[in-house]
Amino acid sequence: MRQIVTREAITNAGLALLLLVVPLAASVMDEPFYVTLATRITVLALAAVGLNIALGLGGLVSFGHAAFFGLGGYAAGILATHAFNAQPLFLGIQATTSMPAIWLVAVVACGLVALPVGAISLRTSGVYFIMITLAFAQMIYYFAISWPAYGGQDGLSIYVRNTFPGANTAQPLPFFLICYGLLLLGLALFWALGGSRFGAALHTARQNATRLAAVGIAPFKIRLTAFAISAMVTGLAGALFADLNRFASPSMLSWHMSGELIVLIILGGKGRLFGPVAGAMLYVLFEYALGGITERWQLFLGLILLGVVLFARGGLMGLVAGKERYG
Repeated sequence: MRQIVTREAITNAGLALLLLVVPLAASVMDEPFYVTLATRITVLALAAVGLNIALGLGGLVSFGHAAFFGLGGYAAGILATHAFNAQPLFLGIQATTSMPAIWLVAVVACGLVALPVGAISLRTSGVYFIMITLAFAQMIYYFAISWPAYGGQDGLSIYVRNTFPGANTAQPLPFFLICYGLLLLGLALFWALGGSRFGAALHTARQNATRLAAVGIAPFKIRLTAFAISAMVTGLAGALFADLNRFASPSMLSWHMSGELIVLIILGGKGRLFGPVAGAMLYVLFEYALGGITERWQLFLGLILLGVVLFARGGLMGLVAGKERYG
């Protein structure tokens, strides 16, 4: 067991170092494209870390996390748009381009939406839970595309890069470092939850909810809390993704995005600390390598995903680091 943990720790450290060193080297060689590519990997990994809290630790297969990813993106877009046009939001409240303030709004908004969505969805299980989370996400998606004030089907452009104290966020490298720091915080949160009493209760609720209730802990509250935390982390990633692209797109809310986040986790390893990071690296690099060759690059990705499901249930991290740690 000690060898497995050590091997996983080495793998995690290697992935973290690789994700940091490559954009630093690209910046030195004046290759901003590769810095932006690393930023995309980082943001998608953070979004998958959020879903991994619900899916990897709690066994909650949510097919609606795109709703929170998109809500975070639209929070960034709406605030930036109002600030750019010097228009108050409502009741005279002024908008802002400050990233920390936008992140707070995105996280709080996603948490507030996740509570009622989770409260309803968690009264079901299995395929019914999957479908009801998908239904909620689609409702939010159709609401977004029918709201012409914020772009409707065309999405919402962000004309300025939001600001962060002491950093020039218009430059690719400082923005990457901000995203990278938030990814490390998201991974630290996942690690803390996985090793805490809360994580143990969540794991028990996944395995045997009746036994957990017998010791006086309500499985529903544990799952709902995990679902809300998961949504908030994914919403934070959505705000970063909108800033990266300077565009909040309705596609961020679609079921395709939910499926993409699940694919990242399966590729990297469900329940693994750095599983989402490994999955995001593989997905984005595969997209970049084959996307310029063929429009049907997802066919080859599907074949890889099929191979992972059939022969490497622990994903890329399972192949490299051995047995799953959190289940």
